[in-house]
Amino acid sequence: MRVSATVCSKGGVGKTTVTANLGGLMADAGLQVLLIDLDSQPTLSSYYELSQPAPGGVYELLATELIDLDQIISRTFIPNLDIIVSNDYRNQLQQLLLSAPNGRFRLVGLLDRFADRYDAILIDTQGARSILLEMAVLAADQLVSPIVPELLTAREFVRGTQGMLNEMRELTQYTRFNVPPVAILLNKMTDQLRDARDIANSIRSMYAEVEDFGIRVLDTALVNLSAYRAAALQGLPVHRVEPRKPSGRKALSCADQIKTVAADLYPEWTEAIRAVSVTRVNGKPGTGKPEVRYVH
Repeated sequence: MRVSATVCSKGGVGKTTVTANLGGLMADAGLQVLLIDLDSQPTLSSYYELSQPAPGGVYELLATELIDLDQIISRTFIPNLDIIVSNDYRNQLQQLLLSAPNGRFRLVGLLDRFADRYDAILIDTQGARSILLEMAVLAADQLVSPIVPELLTAREFVRGTQGMLNEMRELTQYTRFNVPPVAILLNKMTDQLRDARDIANSIRSMYAEVEDFGIRVLDTALVNLSAYRAAALQGLPVHRVEPRKPSGRKALSCADQIKTVAADLYPEWTEAIRAVSVTRVNGKPGTGKPEVRYVH
């Protein structure tokens, strides 16, 4: 079982969009996928329509002695894709974890209980440093950090996210826990803006030869295209909404973008990820659930 957490100490960089689309693609690739929404603004929890909502969610996972996992795992209408929704309506988890001796490490042991059910767990986190964010970092095998190619966002990553990870490495050096490697994903790229390209190139150069930080920049960036917004409105993974590149556009199709990123993050499943294809039945995108055939 592989566990990844989408993290960035700055909000608005597209963490939820990245998490939802990676999860949807991997589920269509035939993998059993669980999403966990740790964001106090639970956008991921409402991204996909639920076919079987569970009575509980993240609060019960972290705050109770839960035995029956089916009480917290909701099923989505996407086959193979489940979610534990954010339901800490009174914001109690922050204080609970701060006062618990194992607060930062609580999720690590709990995730072992899901190993028989899922191939991959994807955790969405909030855009500010908190014990919930640190807990997700320590529970993950790898971190995905979306960065918008803007100067202030790049500076915030160095000051906030990278600074937090450095502090956590010092905290865990005498424990059995480790801070996992980080994959920076350049998100919402706009090819027409030269400054965006320059900043993206600067970020790539910054980490090109710095292996000690455990940080790398993914080769493929996600271009800021309307299909991502359309997919969110329809509650669908973006590879289903734009499976092929429109004529005359330079940027890759959204399906090819997200497939390339997923294959880079999960090389052991590259073949299954690349094999996902979408064939339209009636040729109409629609507004709810377009009539398409998903082939793996």
